[in-house]
Amino acid sequence: MSFRKVVRQSKFRHVFGQPVKNDQCYEDIRVSRVTWDSTFCAVNPKFLAVIVEASGGGAFLVLPLSKTGRIDKAYPTVCGHTGPVLDIDWCPHNDEVIASGSEDCTVMVWQIPENGLTSPLTEPVVVLEGHTKRVGIIAWHPTARNVLLSAGCDNVVLIWNVGTAEELYRLDSLHPDLIYNVSWNRNGSLFCSACKDKSVRIIDPRRGTLMAEREKAHEGARPMRAIFLADGKVFTTGFSRMSERQLALWDPGSPLLQKASSSSKPPGPSSLCFCTVTSRAP
Repeated sequence: MSFRKVVRQSKFRHVFGQPVKNDQCYEDIRVSRVTWDSTFCAVNPKFLAVIVEASGGGAFLVLPLSKTGRIDKAYPTVCGHTGPVLDIDWCPHNDEVIASGSEDCTVMVWQIPENGLTSPLTEPVVVLEGHTKRVGIIAWHPTARNVLLSAGCDNVVLIWNVGTAEELYRLDSLHPDLIYNVSWNRNGSLFCSACKDKSVRIIDPRRGTLMAEREKAHEGARPMRAIFLADGKVFTTGFSRMSERQLALWDPGSPLLQKASSSSKPPGPSSLCFCTVTSRAP
């Protein structure tokens, strides 16, 4: 047997990383310590936004990408929420518009000055009220302007018209438990969700119907996440019953969601791994 048949060829085989220099990092940012599974940051071609610790409400920083180095503790923030901010997302159609969801059960949309903040921003452009519990997920529609998705701990997904501050669609019967995350597909016709009941769902928001569902996508009790890929497949991360980290690729085109998966023990906190998906069995 030849060596080529034993060792798989991969374009990631010789990938290596190099640490960024300190003067290219953002330092001394007091990132929020709220107990919520979130990235706590969002970036676009102009700004970096980071949810930070704040007294008497919720706040997040908005920094021009060029403002690296040590950040002054007195740097102005966006601070209109009365509860901690849980999630933020930049509008894909306007680099100066960002939405935020908070423990105060509201969604707020903000207009950031062209050159960044010079003073605290306390007045949102729009306040969206419709959730009865904290709002932990925010996702702008990828193709339609002024359309925003929010999901809260009330297990409800709302689709908003930001221009009129009206609900377009309310999906309140598709998730029996806490929603971990939501992801739009490339054209915004569908979104997928990961739920605490261990199911991955693909939903048509206009019809309010469940297009596909996979129960026990990952059988572990820890949170999982699901995202749509460009080719329409769904990629998920989660854990097995034995707390092994799992990665799975699902094909929504099959009668039931089918997957190809990989399991391993959780890597260290600074580990980064690359996976190549092939048509051959492992």
